[in-house]
Amino acid sequence: MPQNLISLTLTEADHAAIADALSTLESKLSGLISLSTDERRSLNKMGEKSETFCRRTLVAMSENPGLIPADVDVAEAQRDMAQFDALRPHIARLTKLLGRAEDSEMALGSDAMVTALEGYALLKVLGKGSGLDALRRDMSVRFNRKARATSSPAQAA
Repeated sequence: MPQNLISLTLTEADHAAIADALSTLESKLSGLISLSTDERRSLNKMGEKSETFCRRTLVAMSENPGLIPADVDVAEAQRDMAQFDALRPHIARLTKLLGRAEDSEMALGSDAMVTALEGYALLKVLGKGSGLDALRRDMSVRFNRKARATSSPAQAA
């Protein structure tokens, strides 16, 4: 059964423009960091409830500077929150775009795979004696499965 979930045509100029746009993003977002898995695990996370707590606490701290030790940088925390707020809509757009790109990649691969499977089935049936036996054998490797190593109770003993 034919499948065509997507027809995508990007020209060389489109790919060049995309590469340029990505380079611009990488340049403008050069201050972003990468965390290791351990670092991610160990960090305090700011969920929805924590965000409200954080915002209210920072406001209270800025309104009561006499109660806050000098080594607590409230201004830096406020700058962090401002950048957090400014970055959030960009992340939402990038996440949405990445999701569409991944779905499109999957659809393109699926479209090609469905056609290839149909073609393989046709070659198996109609290609006999047409000099395609070697090609058909090569393509059949995709479907070869290794037998599972099963042990009978007698072998396990």
